[in-house]
Amino acid sequence: MEMQHKQETVPVPAHVAMVPTPGMGHLIPLVQLANRLVLNHNFRVTIIIPNDGSAMKPHKKLLESVTESVSAVFLPTVSFDDLPDDVKIETRITLSLTRSLPAVRESLKVLAESTRLVALVVDIFGVAAFDVAREFGLPSYVFFTTTAMVLSSIFLLPQLDEKFSCEYKDLPEPIQLPGCVPVHGRDLADPFQDKKDQAYQWILYLAKHYPSAAGFMVNSFMDLEPGAFKALMEGESGVGIPVYPVGPLVQTGEVDDDHFECLKWLDQQPSGSVLFVSFGSGGTLSREQLNELAFGLETSGQRFLWVARSPHERAANATYFCVQSINYPFDFLPKGFLERTKSKGLGLVMPSWAPQIQVLSHGSTGGFLTHCGWNSSLESIVHGVPLIAWPLYAEQKMNAVLLTDDLKVALRVKVNENGLVGREDIAKYARGLIEGEEGKLLRNNMSKLKDAAAIVLSQDGSSTKSLAKVAQIWKNQEKAANYN
Repeated sequence: MEMQHKQETVPVPAHVAMVPTPGMGHLIPLVQLANRLVLNHNFRVTIIIPNDGSAMKPHKKLLESVTESVSAVFLPTVSFDDLPDDVKIETRITLSLTRSLPAVRESLKVLAESTRLVALVVDIFGVAAFDVAREFGLPSYVFFTTTAMVLSSIFLLPQLDEKFSCEYKDLPEPIQLPGCVPVHGRDLADPFQDKKDQAYQWILYLAKHYPSAAGFMVNSFMDLEPGAFKALMEGESGVGIPVYPVGPLVQTGEVDDDHFECLKWLDQQPSGSVLFVSFGSGGTLSREQLNELAFGLETSGQRFLWVARSPHERAANATYFCVQSINYPFDFLPKGFLERTKSKGLGLVMPSWAPQIQVLSHGSTGGFLTHCGWNSSLESIVHGVPLIAWPLYAEQKMNAVLLTDDLKVALRVKVNENGLVGREDIAKYARGLIEGEEGKLLRNNMSKLKDAAAIVLSQDGSSTKSLAKVAQIWKNQEKAANYN
């Protein structure tokens, strides 16, 4: 008699929904988190993307690189016709989500009916989606895309708001955040800087609603911010919410044919000799400041690879919502600058974009002049490249404080009486970082952090274990729900 084998059913993987708010800097690490949940913990992930009217091409290109178990839903565009032109980006980012909530609800409804949906993950500005998650019985987690230090500042904001009636930038003494180096009020994140502005009210709103999150996953790691994480985990910030350091989650990076030029150029330069200059996808400088930067780089005598963007006179984050494209020639640069630096073999200027991961991991790269966006800062740490910190907007001044005063892996630029970073100072920073004694010290400190970053993401590393805890909580919650 022939035996009949019973076919085993493979259980359908649990599903996580993620909702980023606008800005590639928010989406990039969230995609890395999604990939890890899929590859290491057998989840399926759907990323639900609000549309503030920016071009979605960079988002779609990024999502082409994800594993097949990560899918994306692009929501309808929301209107900002009622907002003034000078509205702060934090207000626009938050409203992108609040005005997309009906579409978020509809997407979650479809997922709840067709998958084993176990959690909602939002980013820093995503608390407005908590109520929608509750409608579906989902726990809400925040993926905090910047530092534990910034998270501490938001948790403490209601207390600071009650304690100080003046603007924080006018405080004579630095603010002591639990477990962190002291921070001057002027270095707190941009939306803290004007209490009358709507952006400040949005940050207060976040601070008051953060305690209803089920947990925070932070794109940083224990060895980088031990004091801040310890204080957060032990409730010294006044909020007893689980905090999980899961970073550094950074892109691995791919190069297309258009950008091999700069890598070929780097191949021809001596080891550790090149200063990489880039202000991220959103950073812009005034024409006068661009001139000072150009002359500073030229007179430093150091090799440089500069990702240059057209000047903008009013906003330091003019390209945050759209990656700018530039056509040659660079007519905004000083006359003869390109010809002189090229003839001396000093520099290469790239329009709009360069393959940052490949540049930072290249043996010829010896330093990075950066706006201190957290993704760029983490990429520098992962590749062991010391920094010149030139913060422009958002929480970048706080990141600069961490990198310079605490971790001691960066030189921080100083603004002169004209509101500019002068050419002589720029030349001095470039020389100091690439060939000076201070550069050697920073490089040594960064090398230790590079090693630590590799260890925390190894199989038994602290960040790997931390994310595994979250994954297990989600799986246990689902089992309990099924049991009941």
